[in-house]
Amino acid sequence: MTSSEPRGSMHSPLRVVGLTKIYGATANRVTALDDVTTSFAAGTFTAVMGPSGSGKSTLLQCASGLDSPTSGTVYVDGRELLQGSEADITRFRRTRIGFVFQQYNLLPTLTVLQNVTLPMRLAGIRIDRARCISLLDQVGLRGRLGQRPGELSGGQQQRVAIARALASRPSIVFADEPTGALDSTSAAEVLKLLRTAVHEHQQTVVMVTHDPMAAAHADSVIFLADGHIVGTLTEPTAATVSEQMLHLEAARATPGQGRSQP
Repeated sequence: MTSSEPRGSMHSPLRVVGLTKIYGATANRVTALDDVTTSFAAGTFTAVMGPSGSGKSTLLQCASGLDSPTSGTVYVDGRELLQGSEADITRFRRTRIGFVFQQYNLLPTLTVLQNVTLPMRLAGIRIDRARCISLLDQVGLRGRLGQRPGELSGGQQQRVAIARALASRPSIVFADEPTGALDSTSAAEVLKLLRTAVHEHQQTVVMVTHDPMAAAHADSVIFLADGHIVGTLTEPTAATVSEQMLHLEAARATPGQGRSQP
């Protein structure tokens, strides 16, 4: 049996409550996330930023179910994400969550179209071939359906990865440094596609990035430091994001200053 969000809690496609992640034994323990609570509304694009080691990638991994928190709860569409058997959890994730990774994670032996349909095949749900072809058309790859990833540029592979993430109509799309390996033109195309998912299909996108230019495409930015959410920024620009990041880096370099509040 699965658990639902507590009565009276704010329902949203993604909500994390008291999320804590500790690595290592007692003598060498590292708290990557420390009692983080936040939510992400439907049809929003949120960037997650912070200095190296701030916990941003750990937040994405725990919120998406790629890793288990030490304590705390993740709710996806009102259901506790890690409740139930491993098979139940995997099936639920495959239908509700899409992933876009920096290194694309396409299978080299499959064609472009086969890579896009793979999550639906693994989830055991009906493959909507027409939708997959339409998505590939939208990302400018209609003529590449039968090609394999090795025949595509990095930007084209990332566009295949986005089509794959969107194909099963997941409520939430997690993107981990999706533009990190791309040139500026390809990066802009990828970010435009993510915004389309948000504004035209009301999907929720959560993107970890270190790039202020990428973060400026989001509706808001969450800043982490030392495993805590230390600030948020709405209607971000590259300049305001850069300013906040400089503030966090300066605070980190000043011992005894405590948590900064951008």
